[in-house]
Amino acid sequence: MAANVNFDMPHNRISTTLITYPHWYSPKNGIYRSKHLSLELPKDPFTDLVSFVFSHRHNGVSALVDSSSGSSVSYSKLQPFVKSMAYALHKMGVSQGDVVLLLLPNSIYYPIVFLGVLCLGAVVAPLNPLSSVSEIHKQIKDCGVSFTFTVPENFKKLEPLGIPIVAVPENEEGLKLDCFSCFSNMISGEFGFSMRPLIRQEDTAAILYSSGTTGVSKGVVLTHKNLISMVELFVRFEASQYEYSCLNNVFLAVLPMFHVYGLSLFALGLLSLGSTVIVMRKFDIDEVINAIDKFKVTHFPVVPPMLTALTRRGKGVNGSNLQSLMQVSSGAAPLNESVIEDFVETFPHVDFIQGYGMTESTAVGTRGFNTEKLHNYLSIGLLAPNMEARVVDWSSGEFLPPGSSGELWLRGPAIMKGYLNNEEATMSTIDKDGWLHTGDVVYFDQDGYLYISDRLKDIIKYKGFQIAPADLEAVLISHPEVVDVAVTAAMDEAAGEIPVAFVVRKVGSMISAKQIIDYVAEQVAPYKKVRKVIFIKRIPRSPTGKILRRQLRNFSTSKL
Repeated sequence: MAANVNFDMPHNRISTTLITYPHWYSPKNGIYRSKHLSLELPKDPFTDLVSFVFSHRHNGVSALVDSSSGSSVSYSKLQPFVKSMAYALHKMGVSQGDVVLLLLPNSIYYPIVFLGVLCLGAVVAPLNPLSSVSEIHKQIKDCGVSFTFTVPENFKKLEPLGIPIVAVPENEEGLKLDCFSCFSNMISGEFGFSMRPLIRQEDTAAILYSSGTTGVSKGVVLTHKNLISMVELFVRFEASQYEYSCLNNVFLAVLPMFHVYGLSLFALGLLSLGSTVIVMRKFDIDEVINAIDKFKVTHFPVVPPMLTALTRRGKGVNGSNLQSLMQVSSGAAPLNESVIEDFVETFPHVDFIQGYGMTESTAVGTRGFNTEKLHNYLSIGLLAPNMEARVVDWSSGEFLPPGSSGELWLRGPAIMKGYLNNEEATMSTIDKDGWLHTGDVVYFDQDGYLYISDRLKDIIKYKGFQIAPADLEAVLISHPEVVDVAVTAAMDEAAGEIPVAFVVRKVGSMISAKQIIDYVAEQVAPYKKVRKVIFIKRIPRSPTGKILRRQLRNFSTSKL
């Protein structure tokens, strides 16, 4: 099949001169297929995630290391700890199918608890330990939680519910304290099952809550099959692309393990490879720099705010220049070009890649890959093995070819089972043919690399024209007196919606709203012009760096 496609810039329509479509795209059905060879996933319906992770033999030594104390869990102890945890839970009354809440920050024991629960056939519900009492109680009620692991400071939030609680220490020193004696006994016992529960790939393994930045937070139900696919198609596949041994890789785990991005790497995938994971409880840029130097960290997965902080701090690092660092990978939220260029310039020896995934796709989607000849820093990468995609015009429903922007649909073995107790939301997100409608606006280039431009729900509709906030943000952030920016829509009687820019000015700057509006107007089409500017002290963002546009829209309504 042939048609003209301008691959240089994304478009919503294409012209008609004849060219051949790339082999990985079918114009007949609009399906994009991965350029990578398909990988074989376990066919036995009774393969569970824990068995799959530990079935991969390696010579790894240190599995998990606490960044502050240096205490660690070796690979030789990891599986016995997991089995002991599973049996202890069984003796304490937790059964297959029961839901166990993990209200925990990062620690070297987080993966042990997570895998121990799954080994029993129970279901894990990870939750941000900083969640409010109302958020915790709502999700406990939604999931039907029957057992909880948390830290002592959260006991007061949980005690009124009458659910069994076990306190989890930060490191090995904590095991000596009385308040952690129960946990200490749970990981140092035995594996006494006469017959381990039979777990199917289709059984529910985890319930993770989506960010809720575009609506009410929903429980994402993930199966053992979903998580096995994630380990194979994301973590293990990515490692196979590089020549160096996984056993020499040292990852810094600052991303929270209650989030699918951190969970997929630090609590699951990397443990099947024998890599070492340096666990940090929370992000602190000075501690990050120290940990990278102290433990000779080679890989640092980040979200955009971490990348910005690392770049700023990196410019002032003396001596080492973080020479052990080989790769920094970013995900969970879009990055603008200037931030990427600044990082690459500051750390020229570090490979930088981006990736794309959702909680609903078990973190599987795309992943960047650079070679000596090709460095594609701006793309979110190539489609993962075994995954399919479509790019769909959000107005007409038409399937779009490479070079055209539309909503990304994904299909494959990592796509969630559905939303917990919410059939309506599930049906509106996953169609009858199994396509996950991501709500993200993207396009593929001629080499199969994917680029993300915005969220479909964030598109501003001005007098019938569609404006991507990210386009305006890229212009605004290039102004030397602008430190941070976000663009959102405000209702307007004449135009329907107008673009409103929330701007954080450089300290000491006196730039006016009119100057900002004029600056943008010189660089964009007339319909794209910013119509209002609101100066604020900081842009509200989620822990992963996503702009909380709903808060800004509410604020702009009252402000305007």
